Amino acid sequence: MTHDARFMSATTLLGDAVKNPQGESLGDLKEIMFDTSTGKIAYGVLSFGGILGMGDKFFAVPWNAISIDYANKHLVLNASKERLKDAPGFDKDNWPNFADRTFSEQMSAYYAG
Repeated sequence: MTHDARFMSATTLLGDAVKNPQGESLGDLKEIMFDTSTGKIAYGVLSFGGILGMGDKFFAVPWNAISIDYANKHLVLNASKERLKDAPGFDKDNWPNFADRTFSEQMSAYYAG
């Protein structure tokens, strides 16, 4: 039986590595945030920078900035490690308001450039 890779369970993506096109590790996917008003994925929440899960910084990346490398089984974000280190982030105990229009605009602008 063949299936179309365009349709995947969200749980199959959680924990997947995120790399940039140069193959550098940018962390892993912790959560997938849906916009319940549209039924579409709004953000992927990436974890980066900690050691053994301690001190990780989380990033809300607009889903349209993430692609899937099916052959190598990881996600791709077109950003350097330095750009991600400087990105607006949050910690696991202080999540942003994803519905805030200002937050949404800031994230879209940051990852568009």
